[in-house]
Amino acid sequence: MEGRLFDAEPEPERPHAEAPPPDAPLAARLRPQRLEDVVGQRHVLGEGTALASALEQGRPTSMVLHGPPGSGKTTIARLVARHADAAFEELSAVRAGKAEVVAVLERAQERRRAGRRTVLFLDEIHRFNKAQQDALLPAVEEGLVTLVGATTENPRFEVNSALLSRAPVVELQPLEPEEVRELLGRGIAELGARADEEALDFLARRSAGDARTALGALEVAASRGPVTLETAEDALQRAAVRYDKAGDQHYDLASSWIKATRGSDVDASLYYLAVMLEGGEDPRFIVRRMVILASEDIGNADPQALVVATSAAAAVEHVGMPECAHALAQCAVYLALAPKSNAAYVALGRARALVRDQGAAPAPGYLRNTPTGDEAYDYPHDRPEGVSPQELLPSRVAGTRFWQPGEAERWLAERQREVERRRGRG
Repeated sequence: MEGRLFDAEPEPERPHAEAPPPDAPLAARLRPQRLEDVVGQRHVLGEGTALASALEQGRPTSMVLHGPPGSGKTTIARLVARHADAAFEELSAVRAGKAEVVAVLERAQERRRAGRRTVLFLDEIHRFNKAQQDALLPAVEEGLVTLVGATTENPRFEVNSALLSRAPVVELQPLEPEEVRELLGRGIAELGARADEEALDFLARRSAGDARTALGALEVAASRGPVTLETAEDALQRAAVRYDKAGDQHYDLASSWIKATRGSDVDASLYYLAVMLEGGEDPRFIVRRMVILASEDIGNADPQALVVATSAAAAVEHVGMPECAHALAQCAVYLALAPKSNAAYVALGRARALVRDQGAAPAPGYLRNTPTGDEAYDYPHDRPEGVSPQELLPSRVAGTRFWQPGEAERWLAERQREVERRRGRG
């Protein structure tokens, strides 16, 4: 059974050069060789962080790097080895068989005898099954190798808890557009090319925080001459959307999406959502508008709309771009097709206007936390129908109607009439 843990045809051993060859992809040639050259991931690599301190002190620690493509997982793994003056071994869990793993561990054993450490970078670690992951435990426990796993999947679901207890998870985030833009500047210098600022901004914005994608597109575009917006678009195989997130267009598109969705035009809602997403709009900005619309424009005509919108907001936080776009689309369709009512929004506006105009009238004494007066609070649950006839508004505004349900809220209007009848006011 042991012989089946890593069943695969052995591959010839590949040397792991410290520096990539001149014809290596641009992303590989630009891979930082020093901690201070790393762009992004300040939450785990910034000054004073545990990982940065461990690197600076040459203390390699096993870890599982969880983050989207192009966020720096391979870079961090190589820096772990470089700062510890350790040998760097790299395997892909997709292709590695028993022969490759055994060979790595044998070489690590030889190095340990010579007083040198080994860092094993295992890409896509989630692709190893439980038995394969368990087989690595002794080598990690004994310190034979420092394991740096990498995965785009949630390791808490995909990686064995026993392994995670010895190789804690380090969460990486997509690079911000300005961080990708900095890397593109380095790429232009490395290539000795010329590029329009608009083209570089486009690549930075449209790469979804993936440095490898942005640099790969830059290299393709630069191979054709000066990098223009058109060549950058073609290299990235997407059409650029001219979109100023800091200017009027930011609010114009948001307003257009709101009004299209309020108008129940599902296709228009999806179109303006697509324009915002393709322009690099922050999905959190979009989903906040969805939550607001769910209450302001749909309300109790379909209370589930607010549940869908807040669930989409949770998805944006938990998943991030680009995958959270699916939740935004689902929410946009639901909100556009939901029945509309602004009755609750308007009613609150009427109530607040009255309070601003007249001030807050004192609540009846029997409603206060410390009751006053002779009349006692009439507890509704002591009534057979669970409704008390007692007046609950301040005397000064008793009988005022703020809420006026629309046709979409017929079921609530019927409920209100029934309650009024039970309170003796129908």
